Amino acid sequence: MARGSLGKLLSQSLSLAGKWQQQQLRRLNIHEYQGAELMSKYGVNVPKGVAVCSIDEVKQALKNVFPNEKELVVKSQILAGGRGLGTFKSGLKGGVHIVKAEEVEDIAGKMLGQILVTKQTGPQGKLVSKVYLCQKLSLVNEMYFAITLDRSSAGPLIIACRKGGTSIEDLAEKFPDMIVKVPVDVFKGITDEDAAKVVDGFAPKVADRNASIEQVKKLYELFCKTDCTLLEINPIAETSDNQLVAADAKLNFDDNAAFRQKEIFKLRDSSQEDPREVAAAKADLNYIGLDGEIGCMVNGAGLAMATMDIIKLHGGTPANFLDVGGNASEGQVVEAFKILTADDKVKAILVNIFGGIMKCDVIASGIVNAAKQVSLKVPVVVRLEGTNVDQGKRILKESEMTLITAEDLDDAAEKAVKAAATLTV
Repeated sequence: MARGSLGKLLSQSLSLAGKWQQQQLRRLNIHEYQGAELMSKYGVNVPKGVAVCSIDEVKQALKNVFPNEKELVVKSQILAGGRGLGTFKSGLKGGVHIVKAEEVEDIAGKMLGQILVTKQTGPQGKLVSKVYLCQKLSLVNEMYFAITLDRSSAGPLIIACRKGGTSIEDLAEKFPDMIVKVPVDVFKGITDEDAAKVVDGFAPKVADRNASIEQVKKLYELFCKTDCTLLEINPIAETSDNQLVAADAKLNFDDNAAFRQKEIFKLRDSSQEDPREVAAAKADLNYIGLDGEIGCMVNGAGLAMATMDIIKLHGGTPANFLDVGGNASEGQVVEAFKILTADDKVKAILVNIFGGIMKCDVIASGIVNAAKQVSLKVPVVVRLEGTNVDQGKRILKESEMTLITAEDLDDAAEKAVKAAATLTV
């Protein structure tokens, strides 16, 4: 049930850029139960299941959906991987349990409303607002399946492995020959030959080969028609009745397709997302929260990455990636500052603006207005260059704000790291 394992697998075996999940990409991530419902609509075999958010709903599901089941799988629903090996702050071990039908109500009650901590949530964990009750299948074999976008082939790439489960990363490292990669020509679409290569990569024991090929083609159809950036099933399994079944579901979608995938994007659960990123998205800012102590406000993705690198070079760690873009309004700058100052981990803020399309006076006015609306308790280092730089510097000077000015990026990063260290001490 390893959710999110593909990121590490790709970084090892496909040489795709970056090892962090925190990238300058906004991808809609939906819950497992939502992914299963969507796959079912495309004819993909999934276990019978129902999502519930209260004990009353658990009772109704047991009565109406699973009246004859002796055992069920109870899965906590959070947007993070590693649930099976996670721990609730209440002390309960594991976010996925296989239990007898008469024990479902008890275990679901111990999950609902509790915080689950996994290797992907960070120590703060995530709130479990729903649990997914699933039919317990008789599995003969567990494999791994994923479709992602591959830069090298400039199209979809299907990844299959004859072994699945929580150890997919280890398998990729220790037994790379088990990993089968099938690039699909985006113009031709998936062929029977492509799908057959994937099924052969599973090395199925009992599942019907032709039926399995059709399942792979349906998964590819889902990937393309819903604008997925990732479709991962771990495990995809063979059952005792010779079927290939998606026993897990992780789907991400391209936010650029929101205009034509309106029903899918209604599934967004913003309560599971970083509230800073939710606020930034509403202000149309490119923001990714990190775990450092120096808040960054920069214009341009390349300059933002360079700023983060130089902060690291001087011994600091960035608290975020924040690109205000080339045409940000004063209001957006104010919102950006509010997001930075709301982060308790931030010990200093570095504003690094190289004005081209973005004007330095707009940034300066935004900083001044933001300071009037929020309580600035941390030092702010400002480096301005480019369009209207003199006006920007004058606005900051006349504001009588206590700012640390810098002449260049290296100077700004060094001063920000020192300022943060002073505040920490």
